[in-house]
Amino acid sequence: MAPVEQDALAVREQLFHERVRECIICALLFASLYILCHFIITHFKKHADFTAVLDDEDAAVNRIALGLCTFTLAVALGAVLLLPFSIISNEVLLSFPQNYYIQWLNGSLIHGLWNLVFLFSNMSLVFLMPFAYFFTESEGFAGSKKGIMARVYETSVVLLLLTLLVLGMVWVASAIVSNDAASRQSLYDLWEYYLPYLYSCISLFGVLLLLLCTPFGLSTMFTVTGKLLVKPRLLEDLDEQLSCTRFEEAAVSHRIRSGKASCWLNLDMEMLREQFFAIRSKRRKLELRHRASPWQRNLGYPLAMLVLLALTGISVLIVCFHVLELLLDDAAMPRGMQDASLGQVSFSIFGSFGAALQVVLIFYLMVSSVVGFYSSPLFTRLLPERQDTPLTKIIGNCVSLLVLSSALPVFSRTLGITRFDLLGDFGRFNWLGNFYIVFLYNMGFAGLTTLCLVKKVSWAVQAELIRAFGENRDMGSQGWLLGCPLCPTLALTLSLYPGLHKLPLPVTRCRTRSKPC
Repeated sequence: MAPVEQDALAVREQLFHERVRECIICALLFASLYILCHFIITHFKKHADFTAVLDDEDAAVNRIALGLCTFTLAVALGAVLLLPFSIISNEVLLSFPQNYYIQWLNGSLIHGLWNLVFLFSNMSLVFLMPFAYFFTESEGFAGSKKGIMARVYETSVVLLLLTLLVLGMVWVASAIVSNDAASRQSLYDLWEYYLPYLYSCISLFGVLLLLLCTPFGLSTMFTVTGKLLVKPRLLEDLDEQLSCTRFEEAAVSHRIRSGKASCWLNLDMEMLREQFFAIRSKRRKLELRHRASPWQRNLGYPLAMLVLLALTGISVLIVCFHVLELLLDDAAMPRGMQDASLGQVSFSIFGSFGAALQVVLIFYLMVSSVVGFYSSPLFTRLLPERQDTPLTKIIGNCVSLLVLSSALPVFSRTLGITRFDLLGDFGRFNWLGNFYIVFLYNMGFAGLTTLCLVKKVSWAVQAELIRAFGENRDMGSQGWLLGCPLCPTLALTLSLYPGLHKLPLPVTRCRTRSKPC
């Protein structure tokens, strides 16, 4: 064999081994995500829907649908990890360019992961989840033999009719938007036009949903943090309050058991029960604070609130800076790239620290969007319950999470959170090249987030300020305080450390309003 043929054979052999290695890595990653999602869904599913006590056929159908839901949730989790994994891989290749043990981490692997996530997202949204829903609701055609295959036939027919309906709507919409010869010719290409166009519409809906849910979720996270963590209360005797609350609870409980309030008054049992439940809730909160360590009571809540404030403020500043870039430079527009050239340059001007901050912000915005989604009045009913979530609700949750997570890379790149361009078909969305949509989207996110932040934090700070200095001081001292230049800092301190107003600090009053202290 000639040397040229040997070199060509060696190159083909190397490409084959690299392809096999990438397939193995992708399979291992997806298997890990699938197992994790299986445990998550098992934690929330209703076990009565999967037992074969009443109907073995229904239990088998539910198990098949549960497997499809697990697959969809694994794809959603993979879409969340897609952009952070790409950013971290680029920084690792920059730090260790010649390391033998990370040579498997290359641009071809990252590009393949992006394509697989895009393919599985399309497949789950268009085929698997509708099939799972219709499969659980089907009973077979009238007159046919009962069984799982009868349900499969009915589900396939219904899904085929739904697919024709959706494709017809997309065809009509495309013909109305662009009525030229090239567009009409592209309408006959199912794989190259229909599915990317349909997924582009779904992605646009997901990005708009992220825009609405993320600011609302940011404000909700401040409230949730205040409920989960123990707020510090200075100059407070917890033992005395807990003892009084226990004594009051025992007294009300005794009155409920006795059946009489006194010898001359009839007992209002309903009012006493409400009072008992309120006292018991107060006692549990006091016991939780009593069990907390001093570090947790005095530092946990303030540090958590400051971290949330810092992450939210950094996100708003990055988006505002990106708005200025959009006005000055066309390179700031989100676009796709076909060649994932990793390990050449960092995607942040601050190097590895900036890349780590981008990853943290991406996860923070995703968690905020999920919190805002389940906290909104429209989707509160979708909130899963432990060991009591029916299968139809699980399907709805998987679809919702997949729509949010598959739009996360486009969301992060559109807002300028990261400079990592979209790979594969994620960069083929038509609306990404529209300057007005991208500009208004950034302005909307910055405005809504700032509004929610001001409403949730500033109003809470002002209420704490008025409450703190309104207990033992007259309105004159409050007027002095609101006119003081140190008012915002003092108010923030009071909101982080309630009870600080009880300290015996002297207050100096200014006689003239024109010269505040």
